[in-house]
Amino acid sequence: MNERQIGIWLYQNNGGDSIQNEIVRKLKEREIDAITGVDLGKAIVSNGDISCDTVGNCSYNLNKQIDLLFSYNASESSPYQNYLYQALSKVMPLINNYEAHTLTEDKFQTSFLLKNSGIQTADYEMCYKDDIKHIASTIQKWPQMVCKPTNGYGGAGLTKIDSKSSIEVINLILKQINLKNIYIEKYIDYDNTDYRVDIVDGQFVSCYGRKAKDGGWKTNIGCGGSVFLREPCDEIVKLALNATKITGLEIAGVDIIYDREKEEYIVLEINGIPAFATPQQEKMGLNFNNKKIDLIVNMMDKLTA
Repeated sequence: MNERQIGIWLYQNNGGDSIQNEIVRKLKEREIDAITGVDLGKAIVSNGDISCDTVGNCSYNLNKQIDLLFSYNASESSPYQNYLYQALSKVMPLINNYEAHTLTEDKFQTSFLLKNSGIQTADYEMCYKDDIKHIASTIQKWPQMVCKPTNGYGGAGLTKIDSKSSIEVINLILKQINLKNIYIEKYIDYDNTDYRVDIVDGQFVSCYGRKAKDGGWKTNIGCGGSVFLREPCDEIVKLALNATKITGLEIAGVDIIYDREKEEYIVLEINGIPAFATPQQEKMGLNFNNKKIDLIVNMMDKLTA
């Protein structure tokens, strides 16, 4: 067994298993062992130890047997896992680090920080769910707007609202999506496409485009959007790098759109677990996986040296 061990929990669908195998292989070349299947949802805490059964039903004392945890599986995360993730952040490096991970899980906290750091984002309003007066005034403020959960991913829970809607209709929508805090963004006049820019360890990795399905407005793949090849200009890359640096993420997928009304690029969202290219996407020309893997492995090596 090598002196250093990395714990990995990475999604296995859409080519994730092959990505994991390549990360493990490249770590081994550097005499670093990898423990895969470190699902904190199955971990047990006893006194000062967090133990977890992994692939092959081997049990590991995480805070004593691994030097770094690489957690990369948004679709299966839970509050319990995040709670243990926070605990482990006190005793070892994590990718992404806990503070940045928590920040970018929350759309309001991210937008608030970016706007106050000089990064253009969508205009927004937020209030408590019972503040009907402010909700009503916000509805009249913009022709169209999007009500979002402050957390979540993949476009889940996004609801488009028209300023002609009555407050009764809005209340019904809000009850259906069960929000405590009402976060509303001005709907941006854009061409229904975006730029997804991948950043790892402060370096530009790749860019591709996403477009909404016919008649739709959400570019998220889970909502029917599709991927296409797209080259970024220097302004887009710089914007993505600056936004990532401000949030503190080691790995980020920055979603950027062009606001046709203001005639400028804006950061719409920042994703802390941007997917690798799937085998189908690689066939269409998205070839950034190897570069992304190399940068991640370099980071693991550096953080555990």
